[in-house]
Amino acid sequence: MANWQDPQMTGASAAQVSVPRAARDVGLRSYMLSVYNYMASGVLLTGIVALLFFNSGYAERIMLGGGFLPWVIILSPLAIVFAMSFGANRMSTGTLQLLFWGFATLMGLSMSTVFIVYTGVSIAQTFFAVTAAFLGLSLYGYTTKRDLSGIGTFLIMGVVGILVAMVINMFLQSTAMAMAISVIGVLLFAGLTAYDTQRIKSIYYQVQDSEMLGKTAILGALSLYLDFINMFQFLLSFMGDRR
Repeated sequence: MANWQDPQMTGASAAQVSVPRAARDVGLRSYMLSVYNYMASGVLLTGIVALLFFNSGYAERIMLGGGFLPWVIILSPLAIVFAMSFGANRMSTGTLQLLFWGFATLMGLSMSTVFIVYTGVSIAQTFFAVTAAFLGLSLYGYTTKRDLSGIGTFLIMGVVGILVAMVINMFLQSTAMAMAISVIGVLLFAGLTAYDTQRIKSIYYQVQDSEMLGKTAILGALSLYLDFINMFQFLLSFMGDRR
């Protein structure tokens, strides 16, 4: 879930009056397909980079070797998320695309540690479990008539609470607390998957400029990517078998 600001929008109701419903539906499907293609390609790129970095032997040497470089790798994706979220209006679609692929690549370097800690079988099992859950939750968010905006603030506050709890547990080193954080984290990002999907869908009807639609597709993909990856990491932390 990326905390990005929606690009400038104009009144959707007046602009949509002259557009046939069938045309709007086709446009929406094309828009959402673009979002999912970006998101899936980003996850695939992250997985490939993570596996190659692990197999090269550099992941263990760099990520577990201490020093400054591991922190650069870990924090760089966060810096890109903030740049994309708050600078989208000033960037071109091409720039956002480059940042998205750079983000997915850096996440791959960071995610290489899961291959060091967990067995390949448990990683694969968790990945397929999260994929199935993500598809179901995103489909629900896309098709439901229920307004999910009310739970959005609650879920985001929950994520902030989880981050604070994780920092505290870095000092406490409590196994029980870590388990609780993982379970709650899975539930929060499951809810955010449905919420973000509905939000991305609603943005399509509000943005009137094709350039802006291209930008919001990338930012929407970033949101769903983060939901997927976080759900995967939290689920793996208590479902995965350690080496």
